[in-house]
Amino acid sequence: MKVASKSFTEQLLLCEITAQRLEAQAAQVKRTCGMSGSNAVRSALTAGSVDMYWEYTGTGWLALKQQGSTTDPKAVYEKVRTLDESRNGVVWLPPAAANNTYALAMRTRTARKLGVSTLSDYAGLAEKDPSKARFCGASEFFGRDDGWTGLKKAYGFGLAKNKVAELAEGPIYNAVAKGNPCSAGEVFATDGRIAALGLTVLKDDKKYFTPYNLSLNVRSAALKKYPEIRTAMAPVAELLTTSEMQRLNARIDVDGKRPEEVAHQWLSANKLA
Repeated sequence: MKVASKSFTEQLLLCEITAQRLEAQAAQVKRTCGMSGSNAVRSALTAGSVDMYWEYTGTGWLALKQQGSTTDPKAVYEKVRTLDESRNGVVWLPPAAANNTYALAMRTRTARKLGVSTLSDYAGLAEKDPSKARFCGASEFFGRDDGWTGLKKAYGFGLAKNKVAELAEGPIYNAVAKGNPCSAGEVFATDGRIAALGLTVLKDDKKYFTPYNLSLNVRSAALKKYPEIRTAMAPVAELLTTSEMQRLNARIDVDGKRPEEVAHQWLSANKLA
């Protein structure tokens, strides 16, 4: 079996969790962890160069060129599952609860002081006191239809250009934690730095952001040859919640552990090794 992943922390970890879990079931596994970008690993899967990798339902929704957006996680999953198997021979196994969607975060103590716990609260703050709602985001978030522009429209607020800063993805977390140059910022919901830096994710109370639930994508030919993949990986998906992925990602990004080590310890602790 050939297991692959994209190149960022969460994906490297999931690649190791999958490989080690299958090896624990006596499978022979070849790893291609850390491929560069969604297109590369997706192309490798459809070409048969690899057998499986973890993908996000929201990414599948965009890749399959679905029009509009939906905020129902089950509807997004069922649509991409049905279309991808019929068109491309790719099976989306039942998704994990972990949802690595876009989100806005603030320092926990700042959010509490200002009474902000939801995006509606943040929208109200942006209108009432823009200097306390200064925002940091990455270029992609500002450029996407389902990013900053759509968010402002959905929640009915505006923010002057001098209250908005464009940063690279990584530095946003520290910028929010320091309150400089922003008090709120774009984050990914399962990032380990959220808890480590004392940040709070604001609840998307209008359900604006598309869900990005994790699902192990497997070539249908590989699943027919190795049907045990389904049963072996089911308990893994059941355990992967958003908070659990935050914790595991932090072990790597904050504590400096290797993905192989974190995967082994997690599988062992859950009696899956």
